[in-house]
Amino acid sequence: MSRRGGGRRPDSRRDQPSPVPSPSVQGGRGGARGRGGGRTGGTTPARSPAPPPAAANVAPQPAVSTPSSSSSPAPAPSAASSSSSSPAPAPSAASSSLSSATLGRELESKLKLPAPAPATVEAAPPASSKAVRFTRRPSFGTVGKKCVVRANHFLVNVASRDLFHYDVSISPEVPSKKVNRDVIKTLVERYGASHLGSRNPAYDGRKSLYAAGELPFSSKEFRVTLVENDGNAGTSSRRREREFNVTIKFASKPDLDHLQQFLRGRQPDIPQETIQLLDVVLRGKPTTEYTVVGRSFFSTNLGRKGELGDGIEYWKGFYQSLRPTQMGLSLNIDVSARGFYEPILVTDFVVKYLNLRDRSRPLSDMGRVKVKKALRGVKVHFSHNDHHRTCKIAGLSLEPMNNLMFTLDDDQTRVSVVQYFRDKYGIALKHVNWPALQAGSSTKPIYLPMELSMIVEGQRYTKKLNEKQVTNLLRATCQRPNEREDSIKTMVRKNNYSGEGLVREFGIQVKSEMTLVNARVLPPPMLSYGQSATENPRMGQWNMIDKKMVNGGKVDFWAVVNFSRLDQNQVFQFCQALVGMCNKKGMAFAPQPLLPIKSANPSQIEKALRNIDMECQKIGKRLQLLIIILPEEKGSYGPIKRICETELGIVSQCCQPRQAYSAKMQYLENVSLKINVKVGGRNTVLSAALQKRIPFVTDRPTIIFGADVTHPQPGEDSSPSIAAVVASMDWPEVTKYRALVSAQTHRVEIIQDMFKVEHDPQRGVVNGGMIREHLIAFYRSTGQKPDRIIFYRDGVSEGQFSQVLLYEVDAIRKACNSIQSDYTPRVTFIVVQKRHHTRLFPEDHGNRNSTDRSGNIQPGTVVDTQICHPSEFDFYLNSHAGIQGTSRPTHYHVLYDENAFTTDALQVLTNNLCYTYARCTRSVSIVPPAYYAHLAAFRARYYIEGEEESSSSGGRATVRENRPLPVIKDNVKDVMFYC
Repeated sequence: MSRRGGGRRPDSRRDQPSPVPSPSVQGGRGGARGRGGGRTGGTTPARSPAPPPAAANVAPQPAVSTPSSSSSPAPAPSAASSSSSSPAPAPSAASSSLSSATLGRELESKLKLPAPAPATVEAAPPASSKAVRFTRRPSFGTVGKKCVVRANHFLVNVASRDLFHYDVSISPEVPSKKVNRDVIKTLVERYGASHLGSRNPAYDGRKSLYAAGELPFSSKEFRVTLVENDGNAGTSSRRREREFNVTIKFASKPDLDHLQQFLRGRQPDIPQETIQLLDVVLRGKPTTEYTVVGRSFFSTNLGRKGELGDGIEYWKGFYQSLRPTQMGLSLNIDVSARGFYEPILVTDFVVKYLNLRDRSRPLSDMGRVKVKKALRGVKVHFSHNDHHRTCKIAGLSLEPMNNLMFTLDDDQTRVSVVQYFRDKYGIALKHVNWPALQAGSSTKPIYLPMELSMIVEGQRYTKKLNEKQVTNLLRATCQRPNEREDSIKTMVRKNNYSGEGLVREFGIQVKSEMTLVNARVLPPPMLSYGQSATENPRMGQWNMIDKKMVNGGKVDFWAVVNFSRLDQNQVFQFCQALVGMCNKKGMAFAPQPLLPIKSANPSQIEKALRNIDMECQKIGKRLQLLIIILPEEKGSYGPIKRICETELGIVSQCCQPRQAYSAKMQYLENVSLKINVKVGGRNTVLSAALQKRIPFVTDRPTIIFGADVTHPQPGEDSSPSIAAVVASMDWPEVTKYRALVSAQTHRVEIIQDMFKVEHDPQRGVVNGGMIREHLIAFYRSTGQKPDRIIFYRDGVSEGQFSQVLLYEVDAIRKACNSIQSDYTPRVTFIVVQKRHHTRLFPEDHGNRNSTDRSGNIQPGTVVDTQICHPSEFDFYLNSHAGIQGTSRPTHYHVLYDENAFTTDALQVLTNNLCYTYARCTRSVSIVPPAYYAHLAAFRARYYIEGEEESSSSGGRATVRENRPLPVIKDNVKDVMFYC
């Protein structure tokens, strides 16, 4: 069920195939026209693309398409009718209208303006996601300075082979891929020559077996005896045998020709089965040698491991994915690192995890719960004398071991754990005040002393890394571009794909050199500031020296509250400096606060904030800004924002005490930028926007959306996912973004509250949803309906493209139709992906003319050739300058385009928008609407964070119906409060 927050009256990449949601750091960080021909989201053939420059290989370049004869947009893809009277297909909870009934009726009547001309040719909407065709690339971009970069993509050639796919059934079924692989390995060793035609098949660990040639049967059953070490009792040398029945049955014959046609752009349907087969083959050897985590492999043999702290260590490894690209098949390889449990005694883990100094003291209840959550599901090797056992931890006992009683096998005698080990094994346990590990079931628990239990090596840590661990991981794995490139090359040489027997049998060859890719560096946009000043950024950054904000906000009524140990005079001096900076930069900021400076105890935050609000009400003034000096201790930011934004309706600016104490000019300038947009101002604007020279934006009213969904950290099963949608409220400037947030079903990526229909007993059918509310707010702000919608959608993996497109574009359509039946603005829907593994490196690391100061490729570098999709409209854009490590370009994939964007127009628009981010004077790595949606979703999680934590602190949380988010006050949601 979906519940709305985000400011209505009651009514949280990015990615290649399915990443495992667990902490991972990929080796460092980078710094951080009129209407066209109505090309649709893939239903109309694309314009003829020029073939990209690429080396000859197994897959020729995409074929030239014939120009489209249709100039009208097709309707948005939909699995259902676009009728405004029917609810959107995603589940949504009943809540009240987006805005008051009066405002809704008033605006609906005003919004009934002439709609854009309807499409002259309409295609039937697809019946399912399989029928969806994404937008084809209209052409290759030409704008910018040409250059060459290296990409961590390695060309894969496949010889002609007859490939066969077989279904595998193993009985009894086991959930472990490792056991399944051991079974098939044993089968091949025993029956390979006699029954399999000496074929060496590739196996995915589940249900699929692949062979480079036909097996001498269509279906056959085998009996396999698997000999394993028995880790449950007795000596370590004791072994046991397990019997399995294996059925191998012919399933299909993957078609390499279909794959070649797809890579040439002549076949629209991706041959996923064939690509899956080749991917399984290439993963065969690494799977047997390394620890597998999603599409990554880790081992202590792949690099030096190191401590992250709190009983966690990092292992190095690599990511691997086979991808169809314009140049043919490409193996994307990237170095990676991930947290693992240290293989240490559980007692040592507890000391590290809880930072204990005295082992003799019993664990507190809070400490016990923390350890229980950290170790649940972890395997330990229990060993003493000649007894060995491997168990999975289910929990911790409630009582310490000296009080923990259980019944012996005679069903009569009750003894404590301490007494049992002393009497039976002669072991005097030391940590008798600590609880025991509990394995087995709740009805038949098995108690294991921590001091006799060793954590089994190679278990990944799935919880969220804390700040210290993240810092340690970044410090250990951050690599400059030349270092990262060398690491990737070393990993590829070590893996020696082409020399591996299974790979050779399937006729696969993997080149050992990175791909040289033709790229372009887009020019930076000209920025406008106050008093007609302009600035031309260089290398992704600029400064505001002697410049004023283009639209300075006005602050007449403000106050200060200090929760830190700074004294009154220090706070006064900081406020004077901050107010001075705001005025210097063009704001109209009253020199004196409305109330005297307040100081309060950090334990009484809510009381202090409410007292300030009451004092302002008594004198009949409403605060426009509250400056808050945070306490030195962490944990207060979330409650402050929740109280201010959802209960009191106060826009706030929080400051760290150490920054307030030093009050450096750069810090004051950065804070002034944030304050200005929070009170309704603009910091800078694209000069082309003021001159109405931005193609596809300034020629007619255009609204730009950004959307993201954040999910709770792994292990938090009770917390909802949070969706955020932001939308530009100024046109043609497109710099002010209003945000709405919504809680929705746990770990659901589709935004459920984009459009909804409710049935009110008094008012009848009531339309609502975030898109509709934003459209109404845009009209209220500009006096016009948007004729064009540009939608940047963050956080969607490739496997979810069809689902997101089918539902969310349909929801946009329904929101528009609910305002006016013939209101059909043209939609462009772009997925923004940051969580991918493509990296771009300078061709010559020593050439300073081709790099930024960090050694990364220059900001504005765009790639839409060799390594991009064979036919669809996508590109990689590195819009920012690196700070440390290797920059990660953002991948933009156009799923649907009724506005008929040219490649250059969309690439330049996206790059230029990255220079309008409100919080700094640098271009950012992701387009600001998507960035703002990300910030808004994380802000909303603060509203429920404390409540969710307290409700699940006692043990395993259960998924429950979502409660609505606290409602953001109207005066807060109308400004960029999340900045």
